[in-house]
Amino acid sequence: MRFLDRVEAGRMLAGKLRAYANRPDVIVLALPRGGVPVAFEVARALKVPLDVLIVRKLGAPDQPELAMGAIASGGVRVLNEELLRYYPIPDILIESVAAREQKELERRERIYRGARPAPDVRGRTVILVDDGIATGTTMRSAVEALKKLGAADFVIAVPVAPESVCDEFQRLWDHVVFTCLTTPEMFSAINFWYKDFPQTTDEEVCDLLNRADAELTAAPAKSRSEAT
Repeated sequence: MRFLDRVEAGRMLAGKLRAYANRPDVIVLALPRGGVPVAFEVARALKVPLDVLIVRKLGAPDQPELAMGAIASGGVRVLNEELLRYYPIPDILIESVAAREQKELERRERIYRGARPAPDVRGRTVILVDDGIATGTTMRSAVEALKKLGAADFVIAVPVAPESVCDEFQRLWDHVVFTCLTTPEMFSAINFWYKDFPQTTDEEVCDLLNRADAELTAAPAKSRSEAT
């Protein structure tokens, strides 16, 4: 299965999540940036609030696309221990990468949320949405962050992920629902499963979050662009 774009993928994903529609305890959290267009369609179809959870991959110093871990809002850090056993990286380099990504995490918090507080997820069911999962490090970090913040139940919802990652997640968390439209054994990369896969911009993220505020909340707050 290949998706036309993130909008089509989000609408198809929403069809698998109808049981969560119109529930006051449910919130959709997108992993920016690419997860936001997908999550917008999910939140819109389910008629539940949309926000973001900022997660940053910690790329290996000489191979930035190789995830040695991730950080997330709330001071959470997850390291890929299996990778680091076979590909040892000095702590000083890990800390250097983490410090750089922390600055970017904080920048995105300011841009996407402005002066607004992060959503209160205590006791709520959180649907975590991204445009796909490759290694799973980013999503694991997101779940750990939300556990720390007191979320009650988790639904990981993505259009595409490797079959091996799906199996791993189901073994790792018996309290997390995993919803995925296609789980190829031969995965390649996320962008391969979309016909149109442009980079999502900060401006697009803010626009979609503003639209969600206007459509999915009773009293829309000050726009995110005005709040920054």
